[in-house]
This record gives sequence, structure tokens and C-alpha cells, in this order.
Amino acid sequence: MHLQRVQADRVRRRDRRGRGIRGPLTPPQLPISRSRAQIFDDLVLDAVERLERVWARELANVEFLVEDVPRVPSGITAEDGIPFSRLESAGAGRARITVYRRPVEIRTKEPEEMALLVYDTVVEEVANLLGLEPETVDPEA
Repeated sequence: MHLQRVQADRVRRRDRRGRGIRGPLTPPQLPISRSRAQIFDDLVLDAVERLERVWARELANVEFLVEDVPRVPSGITAEDGIPFSRLESAGAGRARITVYRRPVEIRTKEPEEMALLVYDTVVEEVANLLGLEPETVDPEA
């Protein structure tokens, strides 16, 4: 009999004031919050999708990546400049464009400003890849 009473007390402590056990704050299919990295990834994807509307064939073999920080060779300091992105040609018409999240975040204060800098960075690397001026790749940039 004593054992049953202890179990009843345990149930009462978990279900305070008879309101039932608390449920989730949001439905399971919705994210509770988005990280800065996820938001940045979306900005890069938006920039790439916007350029692919015009340059789909030229960008078919281009891989776009996001990394937190660039690997800077020893001997290079912040005064030399920290890059926002890097273009690597892999041969056979393949290329890789990497956009660095932290340098972009550090240089921007507002979300709109960050979105613009990400877009300009992607346009510049695509222009370098195609051998064109950034104004030719996107006249509005």
C-alpha cells in the first residue's frame, strides 16, 4: 500500500494542478528558430537561384559551397584582406565557388546589407568564372 502512494505522488508532481503534461510550443513541422548559418545558406541559395535564371547553362557544372572562415596561408594578416569568397576551377568545365560566412557577417550590420553583399560576392565570382564584368552578369548589381 505504501508503494502505491509513492507512485501516486510522482504522477501528481509531473502533472501539476491537473492541467496535464505540457505539449510543444510549435507544431513539429515548423522550426522553432533558424541559426545564423541557416539564414546565410538561404541568402547564398537565393543569389544562386537568381543568377541561374539567366546563366543556367553556364552554371550547370558549378558547385556552390558555404564555409565559416577561409583557410588563410601563414604570413597573411587581416591587413592583407580576408576574402569573402573563393573560386576554384576543377577542370573539365567544373568549378567550385565558396562563400565565407563569418567575414561577410562581420562586415555587415543589417540583414538587408548582408543579403546585398552575399549577392554581390556571388555575382563577382560568377563573373570571374565566365570571364565577364560583374555588370554584364547582372546589370542591376
